[in-house]
Amino acid sequence: MSTGWIVLGVIVVLVFFAFAAYNRLVALGQRVGQAFADVDVQLKQRHDLIPNLVETVKGYASHERGTLDDVIKARNSAMSAQGPAQVSAAETQLSGALGRLIALSEAYPDLKANANFQQLASELSDLENKIAASRRFFNNAVQEYNTGIQQMPAALFAGMFGFTRKDFFDLGASRTEVEATPQVKF
Repeated sequence: MSTGWIVLGVIVVLVFFAFAAYNRLVALGQRVGQAFADVDVQLKQRHDLIPNLVETVKGYASHERGTLDDVIKARNSAMSAQGPAQVSAAETQLSGALGRLIALSEAYPDLKANANFQQLASELSDLENKIAASRRFFNNAVQEYNTGIQQMPAALFAGMFGFTRKDFFDLGASRTEVEATPQVKF
């Protein structure tokens, strides 16, 4: 009879660990989803700001059509991207195009002096800082989630419950391009 109680106790403990592991992984998965949604909100704000910035530059640099078209194409691509990997790649392309657009201001002193351009560039700079903070939060949530599905005892149950590794919001191969953001000087 005591053997039956021991077996029952072990089963109860295993079920308890399974429930606890499942609930913890669900919470971590929700945090990853919420963190990605936060990044998405910041990116949407940047996408909404870009047409105004492009229109302001058009008035001063109308013969720089290629650069302006590249920014719009990159914005449209970024807006249609889905999931962290596609969004990351599209945003890297957009950041490069925006860098070239901001660099145009160096060639046009009147543009640099334009109050609307200064305001838009300031808003863009502020948004870039918010996006960087959101990406860090997302990557931290992904790191905690990935660690959670690999730690014991959750590792025993994670696969059975359908929890799989999540991807980081990574800048990829063009990290050096993005990190070398052009300086905006007025």
